[in-house]
Amino acid sequence: MSTRAPVSTARNVLGEPLIGCCDAPITGFYRDGFCHTGPEDAGRHVVCAVMTDDFLAFSAARGNDLATPRPAFDFPGLDADDRWCLCAARWAEAFAAGVPPRVALTATHEAALEIVPLADLKAHAIDLS
Repeated sequence: MSTRAPVSTARNVLGEPLIGCCDAPITGFYRDGFCHTGPEDAGRHVVCAVMTDDFLAFSAARGNDLATPRPAFDFPGLDADDRWCLCAARWAEAFAAGVPPRVALTATHEAALEIVPLADLKAHAIDLS
């Protein structure tokens, strides 16, 4: 896993500059390694999450198989411990079901707060001391 340096002008859920989520595999709605969002991103892919086997199974059961490679879309498939920019609503759904993946708050776009309470994200954060 590799993350990018903070070169984004966007803000994270802590009100700080958004840092990169992951570029191996490259993530983000815009496939720039960041959980950036914009008008084209109807799914709000703004939560930088660390995949787990439980979450991947949960997502597949909901019709979004993130584990299977899709070469036609240059998608390698995800494994446990990979970071990925998830739709905020899917993360909230997994939270309600008891299987939310951990979250990198510094790489989670502030737009996530329109859908998910900060307290819920913090309860699953990997980057709080």
